[in-house]
Amino acid sequence: MHKGQEDDFNLHHPTEIAQIRVASQRTMTLLLASVAAVALVVGGIGIMNIMLVSVTERTREIGVRLAVGARQRDIRAQFLVEAVTVALFGGGLGLGLGLVGAYSIAAVTAWPTLIRADTLVVAVGFAGVVGIVFGVYPARQAAHLDPIEALRY
Repeated sequence: MHKGQEDDFNLHHPTEIAQIRVASQRTMTLLLASVAAVALVVGGIGIMNIMLVSVTERTREIGVRLAVGARQRDIRAQFLVEAVTVALFGGGLGLGLGLVGAYSIAAVTAWPTLIRADTLVVAVGFAGVVGIVFGVYPARQAAHLDPIEALRY
């Protein structure tokens, strides 16, 4: 306290500071999770569009396969594998760029950086799940093509 002046300071108990820190970390985690979720959905929609274009361009090939005895599940599996491959390739590329960026920033700023292996496995797993989820619709479209119509295409 200063004589004749208002207090220009405030006091916080250490537990109050810890609670504020936990709350801000929770907020930051939710924000980053929201951004990641939006990125996954946008990437998934991109994969689905690529696969739908692939189905359209390869209609004749699908018709030939169906006409010579391929089952719908074979066609479905082919397009699902392709969608998962695209998703895993994109996820791996993003993971690599993220690691390079994180270590570059850490080197420039001299910040300690910890990247856990289980986090990397979860990231690759999410990429695979996105490939499966957004590859189901194009795979179904391909598998349900009528062989006669597909061969006329």
